Amino acid sequence: MKPEELRKLDAYFKRLFMTPGLEVRARPKKTDSAELYRDDEFLGVIYRDEEDGELSYNFSMAILDIDLD
Repeated sequence: MKPEELRKLDAYFKRLFMTPGLEVRARPKKTDSAELYRDDEFLGVIYRDEEDGELSYNFSMAILDIDLD
């Protein structure tokens, strides 16, 4: 993803979750996705989806059952 996309997504997630510790980071060797972190903890992947001239982003986060306790 382009640096401007990363900045916009970063601002969006911080605003949405009201958490300044969130950070969107570029993925090494990948141009169609980025990663979301809270401080140094990996939270999930943000995928860029461009189809039929429309652009959207999909956030995927795995939640382990041990994290629910």
